[in-house]
Amino acid sequence: MRKILLILSVILLSQSCYLFGPSPKKRLRAVSKIKPVDVVIVPGLPLYKGTWDTLLKTRILWSVYLYKHGFTKKVLYSGNAVYTKWMEGKAMADYAAKLGVKREDILIDTIAEHSTENLYYGYNMAKAKGMQSFAVASDPFQCAMLNRFAKKKIKDKIYLLPVVFDSIAANFNVNPDIDTSLNISKNFVPIEEKENYKSRMNGTRGKNIK
Repeated sequence: MRKILLILSVILLSQSCYLFGPSPKKRLRAVSKIKPVDVVIVPGLPLYKGTWDTLLKTRILWSVYLYKHGFTKKVLYSGNAVYTKWMEGKAMADYAAKLGVKREDILIDTIAEHSTENLYYGYNMAKAKGMQSFAVASDPFQCAMLNRFAKKKIKDKIYLLPVVFDSIAANFNVNPDIDTSLNISKNFVPIEEKENYKSRMNGTRGKNIK
């Protein structure tokens, strides 16, 4: 319980002292003027013991809010099995479907293993499907980290949509039941065993993208 309260406190604090540019609410208002974007990309996080933790739940609930309130036509969930054996993109999609995102409006990437790859591969998948407007939905700190990468590596404008916590707080007690055994990666090897620390840091910075 203390861990949950700490994470939520960090998220709430970030709403009042956001680290880059406009606040999350101002960014949301900006997108409301041009909504819906074609797709919102949601970077993955590991499942632990086959279930979501507080931060992963926050990202999923935020993406569902954006979808249900008409900010996006489709949602792309991105993430391979990285630190645990569950494929993040597929598991996130299952949670989102249980929470009301139509399956036909969900895209899934299971290649990405780092935040920059979530954005890069997700963007390219959506672009290949003819989509023309793009956003990232995540926690404020990850959006801040991806801001520079997006400007440097992505030709199209990427709208950054950090979570507005009070928009999802009322739904935070939901806990849909999904069969996460369907999302287990065969022959899973944790990233710590595949990459050394330097390689993982390079991946975080987007250096592993070919």
